Amino acid sequence: MVVCPNCREDNPDKFRVCGFCGTPLVAPLASEVRKTVTILFCDLKGSTALGERLDSESLREILGRYFDAMKVIIEGHGGTVEKFIGDAVMAVFGLPRLHEDDALRACRAAWDMQRALERLNEELMSRWGATLANRIGVNTGEVVADDASTGQRLVTGDPVNVAARLEQAAGEMQTLIGQPTYELVRDAVEVEAVEPLTLKGKSQPVPAYQLNAVRGEIGVARRLDRPMVGREIELAIVNAAFDHSIAAHACEVVTVLGEAGLGKTRLVEAFITGTHGEATVLRGHCLSYGDGITFWPLREVVRQAAAITETDDPPEAIAKLHVLLGAAAGDVVDRLAVAMGLRGGVFPIQETYWAATKFAEHVARERALVIVFDDIHWAEATMLELIAHLAGSAKAPVVVVNTARPDLVDDHPGWLQGKANATTIFLTPLSDADSARIVENILGPIGLPAVTEEKIAKAAEGNPLFVEQIVSSFIDDGLLRVDPTGGWTVHGAIADAEVPPTIAALLSARVDKLPAEEKAVLETGSVAGAVFQRRAVEELAPSALRERAPVSIESLNTKRLLHLAESSFPGDSAYRFHHALLRDAAYQRLLKRARAELHERFGEWLERVAGPRILEFEEIVGYHLEQSYRFRGELGPLDTAAVAVGIRASARLAAAGRRAIARGDMPAAANLIDRAMSVLPPEDRGRVELAVDLGETLREKGDFTRAADVLRNAIDRAAALGDVPLRTALTLVQLLMLKSTDPMGWEERALEQTRQAIDVFAEAGDHASLARAWRLLGNVHGSVGRFEAGRESVERAIAEARAAGDRRQETRSLPALGLCLLYGPEPADKAIARCEELLVSAHGDQRAEAMLMSSLAQLYAMRADFDRARALYRRGRTALEDLGARLQATAVSIYSGRVELLAGDPVAAEEHMRPAYETFREMGERATCSTLAAILGEAVYQQGRYDEAEALSRVSEEIASEDDFDAQYRWRALRAKIRALKGAVSEAEETARESVRIAQQSDSPVEQADALLALAAVLRQSGRPDDAAPIIAQALKLYEAKGDLVSAERVRALADPVVA
Repeated sequence: MVVCPNCREDNPDKFRVCGFCGTPLVAPLASEVRKTVTILFCDLKGSTALGERLDSESLREILGRYFDAMKVIIEGHGGTVEKFIGDAVMAVFGLPRLHEDDALRACRAAWDMQRALERLNEELMSRWGATLANRIGVNTGEVVADDASTGQRLVTGDPVNVAARLEQAAGEMQTLIGQPTYELVRDAVEVEAVEPLTLKGKSQPVPAYQLNAVRGEIGVARRLDRPMVGREIELAIVNAAFDHSIAAHACEVVTVLGEAGLGKTRLVEAFITGTHGEATVLRGHCLSYGDGITFWPLREVVRQAAAITETDDPPEAIAKLHVLLGAAAGDVVDRLAVAMGLRGGVFPIQETYWAATKFAEHVARERALVIVFDDIHWAEATMLELIAHLAGSAKAPVVVVNTARPDLVDDHPGWLQGKANATTIFLTPLSDADSARIVENILGPIGLPAVTEEKIAKAAEGNPLFVEQIVSSFIDDGLLRVDPTGGWTVHGAIADAEVPPTIAALLSARVDKLPAEEKAVLETGSVAGAVFQRRAVEELAPSALRERAPVSIESLNTKRLLHLAESSFPGDSAYRFHHALLRDAAYQRLLKRARAELHERFGEWLERVAGPRILEFEEIVGYHLEQSYRFRGELGPLDTAAVAVGIRASARLAAAGRRAIARGDMPAAANLIDRAMSVLPPEDRGRVELAVDLGETLREKGDFTRAADVLRNAIDRAAALGDVPLRTALTLVQLLMLKSTDPMGWEERALEQTRQAIDVFAEAGDHASLARAWRLLGNVHGSVGRFEAGRESVERAIAEARAAGDRRQETRSLPALGLCLLYGPEPADKAIARCEELLVSAHGDQRAEAMLMSSLAQLYAMRADFDRARALYRRGRTALEDLGARLQATAVSIYSGRVELLAGDPVAAEEHMRPAYETFREMGERATCSTLAAILGEAVYQQGRYDEAEALSRVSEEIASEDDFDAQYRWRALRAKIRALKGAVSEAEETARESVRIAQQSDSPVEQADALLALAAVLRQSGRPDDAAPIIAQALKLYEAKGDLVSAERVRALADPVVA
């Protein structure tokens, strides 16, 4: 029972007002909503002069006749006269209820009003010798309106002002319509574009059109591709991909593209049903607001496979992953757990791809696996890369079925193009006959009138969702009812019922006519997204609604506006909007201040209920707090409370962004960090701190222009704050970027600024920044051949990373240390022992392990252990390919090529390096390709193809940077030997000595010896063996010092006139 607050009498629970005194028993819901309506302004022209000619009584009668006629026309077209202002009329189309064709109704009303005035003028002229003229302005847009149930009809917003200005700009008996209105009626009207109008209160000229006629019934005519009958052909394509996957034991990818509601999900469900249990089926959904929620679909798929429930805490979930994948798959479990937010950790993004592939292969061991990823047009670029990696790497019967809107190919035009195992299906609208079959599936064979089916088919345009929603609208309106036998009967003039012309308008109109409590549930749930939790709605809804929310939700479920979904939280129910457009229609009704409040409260609710699982939902929490902040900003100056919301949003988004950086997911990281910065006040120090991460992620993405702007502004701000360490950290990131964009003289600048940075960070005790600075210094030393100094710097970077507890910084430095040990003066046997230790230290970072294997391969080759060397470089390259690191996998061909040259097999060396060289040349890459060209030239030279070798030396010369000592000495050494063979002895000797001079600037024994050996070859070719002898001895001493047994033995065995 409900107690009346006025008379204190008991009332049944369902009473809305007191049965004794009439007092409302439930507080009214919010009365203001946002609606897209069409406004019509009409004003008389010259009425003042008319009043001077006629008696006041006659004028009153004339104006009365006029206003009565105009009001009848407006209301006849479904408009509402909001008010009369002197001689002007203001009408709104969309109040009290939206219609899908409100813009067209307003235009038709305007046209009829002026035609009616022409007829009225004939009478006025015959009776009073006077006529009237008016002018009309029509505009469409979103306004704030009072709910019709309150009895108020006030609308406010810029579209109202524009409509009034259009009316003032119109000529006599002329109607001007605004651009938004024209877009909605263009196929039903005849218009003439006028010069854009300079209107009071508008900063830019406003497009306008003179309305010359209203002809059609549909504002926006449908332009359809030729429809297909059913989905039998598309289903056969998916089935064929499934059969081929099983037969070939290989991965197949099918992407189903279609506009919202065209039946993508129905097609997938039919395919799954047709597998008859022959496959394991897993499904993941991409979230529409998932900028930063990169691996949410992967999370859903893995949880289904491992039978992880929402009641499982992280340790239990991880245990189930171990059970699913087996004891030997610990590396896979570790990476999946981090991607799913079950534990903290740092793994490169390619290792997540690798883990996802190994997971799919494992699940598909016993029977085929079908993975469905829904709505990938909302997927992060990194998630799309994961799917592409899976398509290219999985070696098992795995079928990946993606659904997406056409936005996918608009945003990613190259999606899976050129892959033989990838198929794209474009869904076209269904035929009218198939639309009728959908109606029959919903209602049974009730025999709808032909005109009704025709209306449905015309409005739905072959879109199954449109058909379903139109039929549901007829049910809601009582035009279709269930009779006592359980069948459907037609009530009322269904054949004449209006059918909405577009799905967006249909859903907006359907939401608008729901009971107030059900509208409030949809609006509140829409804040959460496409899926919402029942308890979230109960907590966030107006107090008057909370107790009845479950009843309203069930009613909406019955009306097919909602349906049950998998809940993210135990003990709670989840509901999904029947379609994303329905959610959008409900969300658009909310005032911005209501959105701001609800987003903040939802974020707080999610933080509270997530508890220890907050890592799974942190990006979502950040999103909702961010939305709250942005809507508050749109409403006016930010107050203290709004700033506080922004700071909380930034903390969540930044934390998620740094985790994305740690796993190497740079697209998501840049998005999250950028958003985290944008919700902080411009003067906030945290905003400048985040610029360090944003600048680095943008640089690694290759967005150098944006990175330069971000860093420049942040450096200026840090300087204004007087924060030297922060400014220095930003300068280091800027320095790294300049290596790619402005490399001339970079080493000198980098050396000076990095040393200064180390002093600043040491004084501040900032170990993480010191790790970055020391690693950069190591790179500077290595780029100019100072490998021992580079080793010391990188070892210091590792120590600082460990002091900071930054595992990612530590493992990123290990491959650089391996290269210093390979090329520097450390003897090969000691370098091998050290690199083996580094390989153990790198465990868990497969990219670091692979790069270390490449260094080890060359070191073992120096010791003549070619079997082990080849095994290592093959393992390293395979690991990089499995990770999807195609560029790095190609680059390591330099290392395998050197191994084969040491093994005395220039043919094998060329086989390894030639594809990589051609790939880099096509890409326009210069840094790696310049060295690769010279080493490939050496392999060709050793095969006796001297002209080709010389051409490769010229490629290296052309593209090598002046500061690239490695490429500069190598192309000269190769060229000198070739020119000597061709008789250009003087030129050859000069070139060879320059090569030696460049190499001797480094502390690399092997590279110095290689250059000396080339000079000796030139001298011997010129008939000066005595001059060559001490040079050969010097080279032998260097090889021996390095422990390069293979090269030393070759030098000792020199007997031919020319040193090859």
